[in-house]
Amino acid sequence: MATFHNVTIKEIKQETADAVSVLFDIPKNLKANFNFTAGQYITLQKELDGKEVRRAYSICSTPKSGDIRVAIKSVENGTFSVYATSDLKTGDTIEISAPEGRFLLNPEANKNYVGFAAGSGITPILSMVKMVLENEPSSTFTLVYGNKSVADTIFYDELLTLDSKYDNFNLEFVCSRERQENMLFGRIDTPFTNFFVKNKYKEISFDAAFLCGPEEMIHTVSDTLKEAGFTDENIHFELFTVSVDEEATSEIKEGTTEITVLLDDEETTFTMTQTDNLLAAALRNDLDAPYSCQGGVCSSCMCKITEGKAVMVKNSILTDNEIEEGLTLACQAHPTTAKITVDFDDI
Repeated sequence: MATFHNVTIKEIKQETADAVSVLFDIPKNLKANFNFTAGQYITLQKELDGKEVRRAYSICSTPKSGDIRVAIKSVENGTFSVYATSDLKTGDTIEISAPEGRFLLNPEANKNYVGFAAGSGITPILSMVKMVLENEPSSTFTLVYGNKSVADTIFYDELLTLDSKYDNFNLEFVCSRERQENMLFGRIDTPFTNFFVKNKYKEISFDAAFLCGPEEMIHTVSDTLKEAGFTDENIHFELFTVSVDEEATSEIKEGTTEITVLLDDEETTFTMTQTDNLLAAALRNDLDAPYSCQGGVCSSCMCKITEGKAVMVKNSILTDNEIEEGLTLACQAHPTTAKITVDFDDI
């Protein structure tokens, strides 16, 4: 289960008008706990207005730097993001958990990577870019990054610095609300994706693609890349949000389920309503089940169904094979049988 550590904020940098990057001061005795791979995230925890709030944020630094830094963009009517971008200060303390996540890039020699990011989706992609440039001079990274404007572009100056420093880095900005010299105007869509992989960089044979941003962009770029010859195996993505599976929602009934939860080597049995999800029911019964985003876009609450069945209303993490093996996201899973047993330990 996730263990939270109280750490101090070492630096807060204003990246745009509504986004900051936060650097944490990790004590020497915890350094080993915070080893990570480019693309992973940490979970931040804070009590706000008397309620414990957790949110997952991707790491934008690299393992080689020894830093743990995340970027946080304020979301309209958001709870944690508004607090982090408005009230959080250098010297404050906050609880964070060790890095996790499945959106990973382990750089190899002589590989060509392409990344498509929009908005704050640049955060894990930046870590990947820097990790490749720092560790694999024989590899290349081509980045296509979309925003409304230059002013909204997180890490704009840092990316330009990397572009001028490394010959094996190709940087492309796309702006949807302003026209700038040396930038394309519009959104990252099928024509733009084809332009980059089939035209401007047609001489590069890309080994893997990494996508992070809104769901519509991810699906559009992913489908376009497949038509251009990419396989499912070499397209990796992480979504901001996930749309609801209406078919799965229709399977949820007004009923009750006897649920047994295996957590930290202890079994707990109680009755829950089938309209509730497994995570909410576990937390309501005072079980310290792991969670972070609660939106079906991270893997923190993953567990295994060993008896009974459940349906997920959102999922961008688990593959069909993993679901067949019984894995599920507790924050999105609703029981559909009279009894169900879930295991948070054996995953």
